[in-house]
Order: sequence, then structure tokens, then C-alpha cells
Amino acid sequence: MAGRSGAGGKPVETRILPGDEPASIAEAAAAIRAGDPVAFPTETVYGLGADALDPRAVARVFEAKERPRFDPLIVHVADADAVGRYAIHEDAADPRVAALAALFWPGPLTLVLRRREVIPGIVTAGLDTVALRVPAHPVALALLAAAGVPVAAPSANRFGRVSPTRAAHVVCQLDGRVGIVLDGGPCRVGVESTVLLLAGGRAVLLRPGGLPVEAIEEAIGPVERPAHDAPDAASLSPGRGASHYAPGAALRLVEPWPGPGLVTAAGERVGLLAADAAGRAAAEAVGGPFVATEVLSPGGDVMEAAARLFDALHRLDAAGLDRIVAQPVPDEGMGRAIMDRLRRAARR
Repeated sequence: MAGRSGAGGKPVETRILPGDEPASIAEAAAAIRAGDPVAFPTETVYGLGADALDPRAVARVFEAKERPRFDPLIVHVADADAVGRYAIHEDAADPRVAALAALFWPGPLTLVLRRREVIPGIVTAGLDTVALRVPAHPVALALLAAAGVPVAAPSANRFGRVSPTRAAHVVCQLDGRVGIVLDGGPCRVGVESTVLLLAGGRAVLLRPGGLPVEAIEEAIGPVERPAHDAPDAASLSPGRGASHYAPGAALRLVEPWPGPGLVTAAGERVGLLAADAAGRAAAEAVGGPFVATEVLSPGGDVMEAAARLFDALHRLDAAGLDRIVAQPVPDEGMGRAIMDRLRRAARR
């Protein structure tokens, strides 16, 4: 595909490569080592990654996404042994780190620990902490092994927009801004990782995500849960901007459901994002007509709903809508991650 312009204004041809082919992994790994960003799949969303130890390469990720430098990045590593190389000994040796890594890595959990100086400040937005995780996707793990370096990667989308869960979503937003997109199919989890601060003996939920906090607490005990959008949590974790994950059309959470926000005006193009089949039926009984409708999980399975959330928002975004009305889900377990994304999308 012919690109528009890449980082630094240089033209870039965006190519989708099959992630299950060794030649594709080798080419992508060589690009990472050369300082070029690469888009790749994880179990959560697709990431746009660069060598985390190369400040200039990381700067190209910020430029491609138009991401502000105050938003830290997650450093993806091949295994838990890497923690000691990038986090200070006191935090890396915390027994809770080993316990969580044994249970949930590879997987959708990011641990925020105090960093060693080897991690450049651009990766951490100047903070003294670094976010680390081991992704649970064979393509991501193969890329990390072949590249031989930690990979700093936010989601592979324009800053603040809907996160990508398919290679096509990446191209839609970053065509001409990234050379290689490794295609690993649709993401299994579909929402970003849970981010947990374990620095200095604390345990603080910074971002709800693909691993419910209840599972973490079963493993290590109580976790602090700051109020929604608490400044401390927002500054330490990626993806905590007040407005984030937003489609082009204005998204509005309708609470309680169904409510007056479902009524459409004459000529208004409104899309419906229903949590389940019953929610769709209730919405159509009191509102509409809806130009486009997405049901996250007909039977109300919250894991299925999370996996389909961003894909559904991408489809609604492509329908040329004036606004999107969304049904809330119970704000607990995996539903906490869904509601976090919907609330941020609604603040556009």
C-alpha cells in the first residue's frame, strides 16, 4: 500500500506481512533493530513497537501516533527474567512480582516498577518507574525473541482514537506511518492490559484491563483502587487520558438503560452499541431508528463483549454516524475494563 508520509516526513510504504511466517518475523525484527517502528499483534490489542533502549526509535513511535510525550509506554519483554534488567533490585525482588508473573505472564498484566537507568526517559515520560509486561501472543513473543531487545509499544492507532484489534484497523489509522504490520489475526482479549503499580511496596490499580483486579487480589491480597481518573494514577499509567479510545462520531453512554438518549431526531444518523441482545431489544423499543447496530455479546458474556468492543467501535466508526449510543455493563470484573474504555470514549 502506498503511504502518505512516515516519521520525519519521509514516505513509507505500509505492508501487511503474515505473522506466522519466519521470514516475516525476521524482517520485522531487523526493522526493530534498525530503529524502525513495527506494528504487531498481542492478545490485548495491536501495538506499535520500537527498541525500548533506543530513544530515537521510540521518538518515531510518538511521532507516528501523534502521541504526547507525557504519556508513558509499556515495555514488552520476552519473559519474566527480564524484569531484573530493567527494574531496580528492590522492586524486581518483590515476591509479589514473581507470584503474579508465574500466574499471569505471558498475559494481559503490566507491572509498574522503579526503573533502571538503562531505560530512556522518553519511554517513561520522565518518570522513575517503568511499565513491563510479557505478551501472550505467539507473533509478539517470536518478534521479541528475534529482535533480542525490549520493545516499547503503545497501541497501534492515532493517539486518543479507537484501539486496533485487527491488522486492518492499524492500516486504517497508520497507513504511511509504519512500514511493517505483522498480521496475527483478531486479538483474543480485545482490551488493553491491566496496569498495576508495585513500586516501593505498594499495590495500586492504575488501569483496569484484560485481567480483572479480583484475580490479582486473590494472588497477592488487597490492591488500592484510586478514584476514577485520580491524577496520580493517570500520570503513572499509559492510556489514562481523560478522552481516549474515541471513535470519530460522538459516543454517549446511556444510563440508565434504556433511556431518553436513545431517541433519534429526524435525519440524524445514530449507531447503537448494545451490550447484549436484551439491551438491543430494549433500545429499539424506545428509540431509534438506528443506522448501524453492534451487539457485543448476544448472551451477555462479558469476556466476549470485551474481545469485540474495539472491533465493534471500528465498524460503527466506518458507518458515517452523527453519534453512537452505548449500553453500560456491570462495573465489575472484566466489565470494569469495558466501562473504563466507554467512559473515556464518551469524553471526546
